[in-house]
Formats: sequence, structure tokens, C-alpha cells
Amino acid sequence: MADDSRTETKGEIGSYAAIGDSFTEGVGDPGPDGSYIGWADRFAVLLADRGPEHTFRYANLAVRGRLLDQIVAEQVPRARELAPDLVSFCAGGNDIIRPGSDPDDVAERFERAVADLTNAVGTVMVTTGFDTRGVPVLRHLRGKVATYTAHVRAIADRYGCPVLDLWSLRSVQDRRAWDGDRLHLSPEGHTRVALRAAQVLGLDIPADPDQPWPPLPPRGTLEVRRDDIHWAREHLGPWIGRRLRGESSGDHIEAKRPDLLPL
Repeated sequence: MADDSRTETKGEIGSYAAIGDSFTEGVGDPGPDGSYIGWADRFAVLLADRGPEHTFRYANLAVRGRLLDQIVAEQVPRARELAPDLVSFCAGGNDIIRPGSDPDDVAERFERAVADLTNAVGTVMVTTGFDTRGVPVLRHLRGKVATYTAHVRAIADRYGCPVLDLWSLRSVQDRRAWDGDRLHLSPEGHTRVALRAAQVLGLDIPADPDQPWPPLPPRGTLEVRRDDIHWAREHLGPWIGRRLRGESSGDHIEAKRPDLLPL
């Protein structure tokens, strides 16, 4: 089976391209100029720090709101063209949470893309879904997410891909790992995922991605309920509406770093 925790890469990693949706674009982790940073950018810095300055090249092709077929059509060909040493491939989440979606069908399309990528790049790191057991509403989709996650791990076994296993990352079960919309990671959550990605490749990391969070003060039932109502009104309702209408929040967004540029 693919080693989810410590995977030795094939030689040195001198270039990296990230493909995916809002999770990989970095939504929830704003930088000082208003653009997003995110786990992939933070992971790229960890990779770049292993070699001489300005020799590592990185491209982030991810675009928020993209479905799997859009990622395969728009980002996978670009990643093949760039032919980096490493590609991280996280896709299918937006498909799975759509009403009536079939995780088995999504997984079949994901596998075809993995097969295409592994023929053109050095290493393809695939990403599982998060465990949604503690997320209101999304907890009801936990079975579908788990099914898709099982498929992703099996695909990784078949193609020898390292697995960025987010399901087992306990630290992101804490609400501080998530942005106020509870749909995207916070800066600290993105940092934990970046550390986990480096750990998966067997790299030395500056901190444990699963290190415990400081204790939180107790919260009353009324306070929790009030927060849930506010979240449902401000974030969940509009999000569900967009999904039911088939709208994408990334229709007019371009990849933030479309070429392999030095860090």
C-alpha cells in the first residue's frame, strides 16, 4: 500500500505544481496584499528551503469553485506541459458535495486524470477529503466523503502516489483550523496541512502538524447555538444556493501562479 506518512520521493524536488480548487488556491489564508497564501504556497516554501536560493520553481494552478472535470480540462494539461518534479492533485470535493453526486463515478474520472499525470511528471501526490463529522450539515455527507477518500487511497496504491491524508489529520478537527465560513481552512489550518504534506514526503519539518491546540475556554450552549445560526445565515445559506443553482465562485478567477517561477 502507499505509505501515507513517510514516502521517499524519487530524487530531489526542484519544481512543484499545485492543481485543485479553493482549498489549494488558499482561500481562508489571506496575505498582506489581499491575495491568498494557503497550504500549497507554504508547502512550496518548505520545499524551496531545502536547496540553493531561487533555484526551486513553483506554480499554483488552482482556481476556487472548480469541479473535477474543469480541473482536468484546464489545469492538468498545463501541469503536464510544465512537467514538474512534483504535482499535488486535490479535486472532486466540489463534485461530492453536490446533490445527487456519485462518489464512485467521480473517483473513476479522478483515476483517469491521475493516470494521465503520472505519465508526464515526476511524482503525483493525491489528497483525501476531510472528516466532516464535526461540521454542521456537511456531517450528513460524511459517508460520501469517506467513500471517495477510500477510492483516492486505492488509486494511490495503484499508481504509487504519496497520499496527503487529511481525514486522519486530527488537528483540523479543531474549529480554530477553519475560517469563519467553516468551509475553508484558517491560516493556521493551512499551515498544518503544509507541514503534513512535507511530512508525507519524508522531509524534516519545523513542527508537528498534529500538535495539540491550546485549551479553549468553555462555551455555553446558547453561545454555540447563536454562532451556528449566524454561520447558517451568512455562509451556509448562500453556499447551498450557489450549489443548487450550479454556480461556481471561480468562473472569472485565473490561476494565481500559472508558470513555474523561482521562489
